[in-house]
Amino acid sequence: MLIKLALLLIMAAVTLLLAGCGGGDAPPETAPPEEPAEAREAPAAPEPAPEPEPEAKAEPEPAPPEEPAGPPRVRLETDKGTLVLELYPDRAPETVANFLQYVDDGFYDGTIFHRVIPNFMIQGGGFVPGMQEKPTRPPIKNESGSMANTKYTVAMARTPNPHSASAQFFINHQTNQFLDKENARDGWGYCVFGKVVDGTDVIEAIAQVATGSQMGHQDVPLTPVVIKSARRTG
Repeated sequence: MLIKLALLLIMAAVTLLLAGCGGGDAPPETAPPEEPAEAREAPAAPEPAPEPEPEAKAEPEPAPPEEPAGPPRVRLETDKGTLVLELYPDRAPETVANFLQYVDDGFYDGTIFHRVIPNFMIQGGGFVPGMQEKPTRPPIKNESGSMANTKYTVAMARTPNPHSASAQFFINHQTNQFLDKENARDGWGYCVFGKVVDGTDVIEAIAQVATGSQMGHQDVPLTPVVIKSARRTG
């Protein structure tokens, strides 16, 4: 009996002890403090999109080299057809420049081939029908020697003075070596500065016209052979 009473007393004492210690449910866990805003990791800014590479401009293709200009040419429209003369300024620069100046001035328009000798030459560029001579610019120096007086070449007419050529020219109807500088009695000869490159049939037709004397001149075509126009073609 005494033992049971002792056990009851011990159990009552333990109950009182637990009540004094404030037993009950455990408090909720405290949330961890937030980090300061400046300590938070900012979201990474999106990387800027790479700028597009500028398109490479296509290099312009180099222009093809210009073709060197060919020798100047002159077209003569005549009563007998068309002649094309090719001129050589590299051989006779002053002579070619002089001839082209007369062409550009329209000087030869309406002039005639006033002296025609078959198997020798036909001469023109100084007279109009009726054998009226046109006034010219001062004469030029003689540049003979670089080209020979072969058939269908064009040369300057002149007086016995070697440096008297002005506007009149002739076209060789055959090779006339005695007109070349190395064969000339005066040591000068007649300056060749071009040749007929189209219309040799016209030369042959002119060479066959009837001729006679007129106004003190010999070998003049009885029917004028007129140069209607003279124009550069290149």
